[in-house]
Amino acid sequence: MSTNAYYADLHIHIGRTEAGEAVKISAANNLTFYNIAQEASERKGIDMIGIIDCHSPGVQREMLHYLETGGMEELEGGGIRFHRTTVLLGCEIEVRDPGLGTAHLLAYLPKLSDMQSFTEWLRKHMKNVQLSSQRIYVTARELQREVIARGGILIPAHIFTPHKSVYGSCSTRMEHLLDLDGIAAVELGLSADTVMAGYISELDRYTFLTNSDAHSLPKIGREYNKLALKAPTFEELRKALSQEDGRRVLANYGLNPRLGKYHRTYCGDCSSILDEQGQTAVERCLYCGSPRIVRGVMDRILSLADREEPRVAPDRPPYCYQVPLEYIPGLGPKTFNRLIERFGSEMNLLHRVSFEELADAAGETIAGYIMEAREGTLRLDTGGGGKYGKVSARQE
Repeated sequence: MSTNAYYADLHIHIGRTEAGEAVKISAANNLTFYNIAQEASERKGIDMIGIIDCHSPGVQREMLHYLETGGMEELEGGGIRFHRTTVLLGCEIEVRDPGLGTAHLLAYLPKLSDMQSFTEWLRKHMKNVQLSSQRIYVTARELQREVIARGGILIPAHIFTPHKSVYGSCSTRMEHLLDLDGIAAVELGLSADTVMAGYISELDRYTFLTNSDAHSLPKIGREYNKLALKAPTFEELRKALSQEDGRRVLANYGLNPRLGKYHRTYCGDCSSILDEQGQTAVERCLYCGSPRIVRGVMDRILSLADREEPRVAPDRPPYCYQVPLEYIPGLGPKTFNRLIERFGSEMNLLHRVSFEELADAAGETIAGYIMEAREGTLRLDTGGGGKYGKVSARQE
């Protein structure tokens, strides 16, 4: 049986349960387990999603309901099937080892029963297991061993962001926090790409993932991966991350790092982004002298680099700059919905529909923007300090 190509976004949050219980406080209330699965299947056209709040007991009750009523089906290879999409069961956990800063780690388990058992273990070491991204009061290595012993995989989340990431806020090397042999892959995050990661030799051995970290339904799929799998299941993903039997990551689709909200160092007083300055270790704003700066991802990477130039292996999957459709100037909700109704899904719009078809449905200007987004040639304004970059409007 040969492999096929599947699109996957493996980092999506739940805001609340259908019963109104809070899960991820900062996420939208309509981000429920069912709504996420439906959005991914019916509008986004994403084949595999990772919902990373499946440890929450309230969320597990909903999963059981849909499995028992036949609305969803648990797969033999791991994951839950809903129409055209497989949901992988994940959990985001905050760790802080003695002498280190905080970092977020992603754990994925094959079956609901595995996740329920994991939840019972988490209860013993966590203050509120109902909520997302909670601090666990064991070492990161102990957590790592627990996940692997249950048949799961562990992936450090958004590894360069200035808040709660391995390199951005925890330590200068991943080996200080985790057993390097027990890491399945690393998630680059919205403000970094493959070339930027190539400055750090510790990362050479790992598969890179690009995921949305979605806190609202429209953000699902703003970053995603193209995988070669025999089927969209947990076990097939595991093989792809370790490049077994022809399974692998074919491509990473992510924001141009300039669109990420933590790409370059930012001044909290004068709102300047310290971009293109060749300065990676400034302690004060270059424009107003303020010490209130947020270190950007690019600047942090350069300060950690153990290479003068980035090194990217020839067999590393391509990193494709993919601007989400919501960034396209002039593409409002009505036009967007019309395009979805006509062409089926966002993945179709981003990868398959021709310029002529897009122009017929939305006009040549929007069609041109979408083609440029597909080709990674849109003009961009840089993000920083918690503010996303944006697409520059065309000069008429």
